[in-house]
Amino acid sequence: MAPRRATLERSTGETAVSLSIDLDGEGKYQVSTGNGMLDHLVAQLSRHGLIDITLNARGDVDTGWHHLVEDTGITLGRAFREALGDGSGIRRMGHAIVPLDETLATVAVDLSGRGYARIDASLVGDMVESLPGDLVRHFLESFAVEARINLHARTENGTNGHHKAEAIFKALAKALRYACELDPRAPGQVPSTKGTIEG
Repeated sequence: MAPRRATLERSTGETAVSLSIDLDGEGKYQVSTGNGMLDHLVAQLSRHGLIDITLNARGDVDTGWHHLVEDTGITLGRAFREALGDGSGIRRMGHAIVPLDETLATVAVDLSGRGYARIDASLVGDMVESLPGDLVRHFLESFAVEARINLHARTENGTNGHHKAEAIFKALAKALRYACELDPRAPGQVPSTKGTIEG
């Protein structure tokens, strides 16, 4: 099997993002965005998804975190889709339920080639440490659209914003890990009656 890796750079008048990803990694990460909470959440994707991620992002944070968070999600999504290739042999769908103290997060993904996100993180109006809570939703939506995956995520029972955000990212990591894994019962087959998961 060819290595499932990608390296991307995205530079705009607002941000500069460089990223490399290996879907068959060991969960190693080097993440630097200037926002400790965003770094922490991306690290969860890497560690629990066994996806190696090297990420450096800088931007016009004097205007707030919106541009940096959005462009990081866009770049990560595009790199994920490029690394996935045509998806031959993968399971394609995955889900996970992850507890973190009082919080329970559920995530389901379909690497269908059609980007869509439904996020109910119950973080609107909250701050998640240094990160506005609604940007957690926005990051996930940006990632899903650019990765061309169907992503559903929600939290239950949570009261602590940090716990809710982290539980969602851990659940996403586990769901992606399963969906990306090669299915030993369908080696080399594209998991779709269409014959493609490229949209």
